[in-house]
Amino acid sequence: MSIFPVGALITPAEFQHGPHKNLSTKPDNGPRLPLFTSSNPRKMSSYRLTKRGIRILALVILAFIASVALVFQQDLLGQRLPPLYKQFRKQEQHLTHYNEYEKKPIKYLWAANHAHSSGWGNVMQDIIMVALLAHETKRSYVFDDYIWRKDGTIYSDFNGKLIPSRIPLSALVGGPLVGGEFPDGDDAPRAVSKDYFNKVCPNPTIIDTSIINTEHVRFDDDVSALQVFNLWLDKINSMDDDCIELDVHSNTIFEFWIFGNRKRVLSVFPLLVHNPVVTNWGWSPLVYAAYESNRHLFQPSSSLPAVFRSPEEDYNQPIPGLLALHVRRGDFENHCQHLANWSADWNAWNTLPELPDTFVRPTDGGWGETSEANMNMYIQRCYPSIEQIVEKVKAVVAASVDPLRYVYIMTNGAVPWVEELKTSIKSSGNWDHVGSSRDLQLTWEEKYVAHGLDMFVASRAQILIGNGWSSLTSNVVLLRLAHNMSLESNRFW
Repeated sequence: MSIFPVGALITPAEFQHGPHKNLSTKPDNGPRLPLFTSSNPRKMSSYRLTKRGIRILALVILAFIASVALVFQQDLLGQRLPPLYKQFRKQEQHLTHYNEYEKKPIKYLWAANHAHSSGWGNVMQDIIMVALLAHETKRSYVFDDYIWRKDGTIYSDFNGKLIPSRIPLSALVGGPLVGGEFPDGDDAPRAVSKDYFNKVCPNPTIIDTSIINTEHVRFDDDVSALQVFNLWLDKINSMDDDCIELDVHSNTIFEFWIFGNRKRVLSVFPLLVHNPVVTNWGWSPLVYAAYESNRHLFQPSSSLPAVFRSPEEDYNQPIPGLLALHVRRGDFENHCQHLANWSADWNAWNTLPELPDTFVRPTDGGWGETSEANMNMYIQRCYPSIEQIVEKVKAVVAASVDPLRYVYIMTNGAVPWVEELKTSIKSSGNWDHVGSSRDLQLTWEEKYVAHGLDMFVASRAQILIGNGWSSLTSNVVLLRLAHNMSLESNRFW
């Protein structure tokens, strides 16, 4: 049994110099010393440890125990150490426009207080809004890793499994957000990495967000997201400083509860949905490679025209006949109950009034309690059963003007439950294929960015049925509408 808890965090120093350190008893400048010595060199039958020998022996024993514990830990977790994506980090440090930017005046915006330690959906919302602000103020957006833990660890424990504490953003997304080009005619500077920003901006002007985001701005329902955005637009445009950094200890500009308040958040949608940060959104080469190797789950090649089987497939076009389902399971059941008790509204763009499925937030509950009828309604729409999922699928198929032939289920459900769901869906209609996230065949690097693959597929599905309270569904809806998918193609449980 390991002396360390399963999933114990490993610091960079421990990883580089702990169990892997090559311990030697040889001083830096001197002869090699024995571990054991004797007060009488002629009497070798009696040994006495010197203080130095004791320290060295202790280090050797601790190193051995740590190494064995690390192996046991990996065995218990059933996986080898997650990838660190070093090649992506190296590429981020040497983007082609850096040389040009070092020779010309460029202004930068770095949100050191960006969202972290949260699911990708919430982090993505924060990233998009700051990148939008940088674009509209003609500043280079400074991007950072997708961070699960900021404490310097290399790996983190997530539900008993090791995950990377940090993933380079370019290992997950592509396009302007990670230094890609803007469309022709757009003169906004391209994004740069945090490391590059630190190099060219050693003494940035640091702003505490509370100078704009007062208590009134943060919490008043009558202060819209667009008003907040414009306040910051005016503030940053009024500054001549080339290097602006949002204080790491201050709140984010757009805090997460704004995205759960339709009265506030929808005001910024028209600006966001037409901005190249979103319209030119891209995914990483890992996500595209995973899509290609799992294409049979989304569009079986035997039933598609050759043009759709070609490697030259247009990734901005919908996948004909595909119905994507976003089905959250696991601990989301407790989360849905929590949402019901607080009468929580749907997330951000899921609340657009033009969408065919709507949600009326109950007024006879909240503040920690609700009625039985409200709880049942929340569970059905937030954590539907297999029977409820099948009924919704049948209704959506009946209303669709285009034939739907394939189903792809985005889910974190347990494999037996997912298999039961797939069987029920297959028997409910004339489907050519039903697949799920659990059927994906992924490389070791692709595994930790697979949520990007799910979002990529969902953004191109002919019809999406999503979870109204999910930020991931909300982000997919945004990408779909930015790529001119119809409003009617976005449905909810």
